[in-house]
Amino acid sequence: MTSVRAIVVDPRAAGGFGVTDVDAPRPGPGEALVQVEATSLNRGDLLAAQQADAGWRPGHDVAGIVVTAAADGTGPKAGSRVVGLLDAGAWSEQVAVATGRLAHIPDVVSFAEASTLPTAGLTAQRALEKGGLLLGKRVLITGSTGGVGLFAHQLARSSGAFVVGTSRRARDEAVVRALGADEVAVGEDLSAARSHGPYHLIVESLGGVALARAMAWLVPGGTCVTLGWSASPEVSFDLREFLAVGGGSLYGLRMYNELRNRPATDDLGLLSQMVARQQLRIPIEAEGTWDDIGDIAQRLLDRQFTGKAVLHLGR
Repeated sequence: MTSVRAIVVDPRAAGGFGVTDVDAPRPGPGEALVQVEATSLNRGDLLAAQQADAGWRPGHDVAGIVVTAAADGTGPKAGSRVVGLLDAGAWSEQVAVATGRLAHIPDVVSFAEASTLPTAGLTAQRALEKGGLLLGKRVLITGSTGGVGLFAHQLARSSGAFVVGTSRRARDEAVVRALGADEVAVGEDLSAARSHGPYHLIVESLGGVALARAMAWLVPGGTCVTLGWSASPEVSFDLREFLAVGGGSLYGLRMYNELRNRPATDDLGLLSQMVARQQLRIPIEAEGTWDDIGDIAQRLLDRQFTGKAVLHLGR
């Protein structure tokens, strides 16, 4: 195969994305060639695409079948059902994936379900790890209806934490509770979350005012993990309030930095097994094929649904 279909940034196309032929991937020694069956969309993918040049290939998450195993003998064998993570270019018929970022998928887990795990699932898992043992601890999760929030709530609850979620709109409170929140702070400014604290761990993805306030809501020695800025990248906070916490920590989480320290394989495998055992629920709210990319992407950017979005790219 000398070329494959892929979704690329195309300002002339509806929604800013087009489908075109690109050179077929050429795996390195430690990479497997994967036939992509499904990929999930993340807001980060779409925001990056808005700043990218025409022809750039977005996407991080893949689920599919290994066509050719890695030449160095690592990773899954040909024919294996796998889930994996790329730096970019996942929205394609075939991709080359480093074996340290691949994991087997149990037969009972669909490609669509598996495709939602790499970016959002891994980020939620790694963020919660920063809080250590969560049994009986209070955890606040902002951006509860986003991709990371959907997983973070369930994982924190399964760890025995008392989980507080957030919702800007009252109509989404039931969704957040269904994911495992013990309490939900409703409102634009999240001030209602303060009464449920202080918190051992805060997983914060809004930035701006939300992050500034959250840093003062920690228990002594608590940790606030910041992983995004869907509200604002600029933060001004009262240092006196943060210092008054005593030993509080602010941890900036970037997934690709995390993967330098520990490969994704074991964690992706664990998340996949949790889905197989029905310990982790994946609400997929939007699904489509190649031709639906523009519509689904716009709906995701406009926050028209609270679950995950998946594209089926199989033949």
